[in-house]
Amino acid sequence: RCPGYIATHISETDDGFAASLKLNGQPCNKYGQDIASLTLSVRFDTSDRLHVHISDTEKTQYQIPQWIVPLDKGLGVDKRHHSLEFTHAHNETSGFGFKVQRDGEAIFDTTGHVLVFEDQYLELTSNVAADANIYGLGESPNWFRRNPDNTTITLWNRDVADPFGENVYGSHAVYMELQSKSAKFHGCYLHNSHGMDVVLAPGTVQYRVLGGTLDLYIFGGPTALDVIDQYTQLVGRPACIPYWALGFHNCRYGYTSVDEVNQVIANYSRARIPLEAAWTDIEYMDKTRDFTFDAVNYPVSEMKKQLDALHARGQKMVLITDPAIHVDDAYGTFVRGRDQDVFIKNADGSLYVGQVWPGYTVFPDWFAANTSEWWSDELQRYFDMLPIDGMWIDMNEPASFCTGSCGSNRPMNEEPTPPWLSTAPHRFINKTNRMLVPPYAINNHELELSDKT
Repeated sequence: RCPGYIATHISETDDGFAASLKLNGQPCNKYGQDIASLTLSVRFDTSDRLHVHISDTEKTQYQIPQWIVPLDKGLGVDKRHHSLEFTHAHNETSGFGFKVQRDGEAIFDTTGHVLVFEDQYLELTSNVAADANIYGLGESPNWFRRNPDNTTITLWNRDVADPFGENVYGSHAVYMELQSKSAKFHGCYLHNSHGMDVVLAPGTVQYRVLGGTLDLYIFGGPTALDVIDQYTQLVGRPACIPYWALGFHNCRYGYTSVDEVNQVIANYSRARIPLEAAWTDIEYMDKTRDFTFDAVNYPVSEMKKQLDALHARGQKMVLITDPAIHVDDAYGTFVRGRDQDVFIKNADGSLYVGQVWPGYTVFPDWFAANTSEWWSDELQRYFDMLPIDGMWIDMNEPASFCTGSCGSNRPMNEEPTPPWLSTAPHRFINKTNRMLVPPYAINNHELELSDKT
């Protein structure tokens, strides 16, 4: 059994609380190395948002930089005038725990549960109602109200065809809960980019995280709309969508030519079905390469005619883009990106080469110095050919059909066998690589973390 922590050096301010957390016994090293010294920081950011951060004192654990995901810090408010109340307690068996209450009702309560904080495993458990009404924790095809009876929700971006109850394309570690007694909502967001399982069981919600820190934001609601407002005040408001995006759109994989798409558009008019926008999948591209057009089946001249016809009727055109760039010395987008050093690399400095629709592909490193400028230039070249109305961004988990840098040291322009046609076995699983095969295996339904992403 893990020992938990004990709070020491406690201090209070008008808008918060701070303490040191020390390991309360011998380390258990459950799925990694227990970290002996932690720092607890509590701040009442706004009148209805509380920030609770448990981090390693030496600050070696990864935290999401503010410049990558800018969070609203709030002005800080006097806790005496806050809608939420923070308290902490020590249990002889489980050690340190804390409770957040609203009008005397607990909305986040870790008391009675052991806190585990290791280099590659964090575990935090909160008490909830036995039949809790919990919503969120996407992205997973599942029931709107999450099943509170022994359900594991995994957050790890993965390119799969929407299997029910499994992790898919995005990760949003935020939920809201409707309290049955008070009929009020509250919310909780964990600001952590590591893979994780969130386990719902009768009476508890438990985070099992592969690293980082426990950076929690608790929202007081009390309505569902209030929680959404408080959450987006923290992480940023969604962009306002164009009015036409709310209409009826047509999209399908498999159209063989611009003429076929034109026929589909015309059929909407014949059937007197309003159509706001026509979307086209990767078939329009030359060999499925970004920012290109199939000269035979989707020539630019005919695509321009389609765009003009759509605009004449007040309709819009949306085309797909997959941010995976084909490795080909004759492909300008790849050559310009390679020359500007914008692609993700392996540890040895070589290009990380995965596999997507065109074959072997590289992926933009959005943190590299020149990437935004390169990408903007490629988009401008694309729009100069065809000034479309919208882009459908796909496969940007990022997704790859193979595991790891499967295209490294392969001949330029080689066309690999698509994985759904290949009989090749999975690569050797190096279980000593604790990054790809961590000691705690989240419920990812893959052999290693690099599969399907």
